[in-house]
Amino acid sequence: MTRQEEVQTKLERVGRFLEQHSLSAMVLSTQANFAWVTGGGDNHVAAATDNGVAHLVITPSDQHVVTTNIEAGRIQDEELRDLIGFTMHATPWHEDQTAQIIADLAGPSPGSDTGNFDSKNVAGEFARLRWELLEPEVQRFRWVGEQTGRILGEVARELEPGWTEHQIAAALGERFLAQGILPAVLLVAADQRIRNYRHPIPTETKLERCVMMAVGARRWGLGVSATRLVHFGPLSEELERKHRAVCEIDATFISGSRPGAKVADIFAAAVARYEQTGYAQEWQLHHQGGATGYAPRDYKGSHASTEVVLNNQAFAWNPSITGTKSEDTIIAAPEATTVISATPDWPMLSVRVEGATMERPDILVR
Repeated sequence: MTRQEEVQTKLERVGRFLEQHSLSAMVLSTQANFAWVTGGGDNHVAAATDNGVAHLVITPSDQHVVTTNIEAGRIQDEELRDLIGFTMHATPWHEDQTAQIIADLAGPSPGSDTGNFDSKNVAGEFARLRWELLEPEVQRFRWVGEQTGRILGEVARELEPGWTEHQIAAALGERFLAQGILPAVLLVAADQRIRNYRHPIPTETKLERCVMMAVGARRWGLGVSATRLVHFGPLSEELERKHRAVCEIDATFISGSRPGAKVADIFAAAVARYEQTGYAQEWQLHHQGGATGYAPRDYKGSHASTEVVLNNQAFAWNPSITGTKSEDTIIAAPEATTVISATPDWPMLSVRVEGATMERPDILVR
């Protein structure tokens, strides 16, 4: 499937969505939806915002890009390269007519992913169009996953006691950026901070014996999540026991993530495994992850989930027990659910789940 064919398939999905929801157009402003529709195009300037600098207006008959004269050339030349059928509308930055242009193009009853431009916010319903990945998306996702696993392994083997969490984050960030990957999430915790905080942004704390690195790496709009732990010197019995337990729980999440499975059932099985391993209350201290892809989590799994796993849908489960965590990004398929963020030559734990053996990343002891 070429990029143009991929985009055409997505435009057909959008067309059906417009008809089902009685909308005259969809106005798409977020980075996630721009990347999805265009087969990996990028409309961001500021990385830390959901919305980009170019808007897509898709009607039943055509598709448009609306932006300022600052952005139009680059978007046309680099992000829409090799694509046909998108009409560019550039407004002078100092006489911004974006809202009027969109109003003229979108017609009387537009939907959008932001609620801006006098439109109906249908972001939640629209996001579902992204969940079942096409084969080119799977291939791009696998590449981001391979790079993420490799980079985590490289840094894990280079860091030394005395490094600050900021230095560890910088080492990760440098490698991601060198591959054109945006490190959208960089969490680093050394020693006691692993036990204290589930979302440890880096600080000046120096690594003594143990460090946890959790990353969210994004390219072409596709985000890979993964976590690895490194320990200098022998592990305590308590940490070994906790990490084996969290790997068993993660394996329960992964093995259950097959097309057609109910997310609530997957979640319930994992919560039961928390109890079976002796850590019944730990799942309540942090969300357990869920569906991913063009958003860090399209939704988080819970007992109340009504969703069903789709074919070629991505998930990043992230069970944690105080002091440790297990996390990778997977793609669900009928024949096998595949981990795409594996780290080469990483020590692995063999755990049993549903009568089968699964390998999950152990703590790297140096």
